[in-house]
Amino acid sequence: MDVAIYQEDGVESGDTADLDPTVFDIEPNDHVIWLDVKRIQAHQRQGTSKTKERSEVRGSGRKLYRQKGTGNARVGDAQSPIRRGGGRAHGARPRDYAHDLNQKEKQLARRSALSYKAANENIRVLEDFSFDRPDTRGLTDLLEFLDVGGHDILLATTEVEREVYLSAQNLSHVNVQEVNSINTVDILDADVVLLQEGALEWLTNVLTTAPTVDLAPQA
Repeated sequence: MDVAIYQEDGVESGDTADLDPTVFDIEPNDHVIWLDVKRIQAHQRQGTSKTKERSEVRGSGRKLYRQKGTGNARVGDAQSPIRRGGGRAHGARPRDYAHDLNQKEKQLARRSALSYKAANENIRVLEDFSFDRPDTRGLTDLLEFLDVGGHDILLATTEVEREVYLSAQNLSHVNVQEVNSINTVDILDADVVLLQEGALEWLTNVLTTAPTVDLAPQA
């Protein structure tokens, strides 16, 4: 699958880039996409919520009144969860929500997301470029020339491009990231994925390379 390569000014360079069908033209696996999205979102949860339980609230542990002879229901101390100001029964505790997938599943999820974008012709390839200084107008003009202005954009750069990143700071619909940082959620959230040539090469190499397994005996 060949796509045109665009220059920094949004004009076609005359060259084309080959989108590897093993990355950009597979049958998407929706279940693996869902698993990877759930993994990514779970990693973003802090898991720091906490409520005080019976043993942690302030108050005496003395029995409020005698067991019998008052005409009232039996009662323990003021820290009881059924009393106002008492501890919370089965309250929230800090926990880790993270869970993981194996590398093959992570690769398949990203390939599936990219295949959806490629099938809808929502992938553009740009020559590697950088700005001498932050230039929001220049970046906006580039998106307009590519006819993607107003869409949610993921721009994957080959390396860390600080000036390009800063140029997009005031553009809420543009997400600029180094290619080795993008994940399945970033791809799915974007209407159009813009890849620099080096980013395309890196992504293709990573997603077509089978993960290695360490078979060395455990010590």
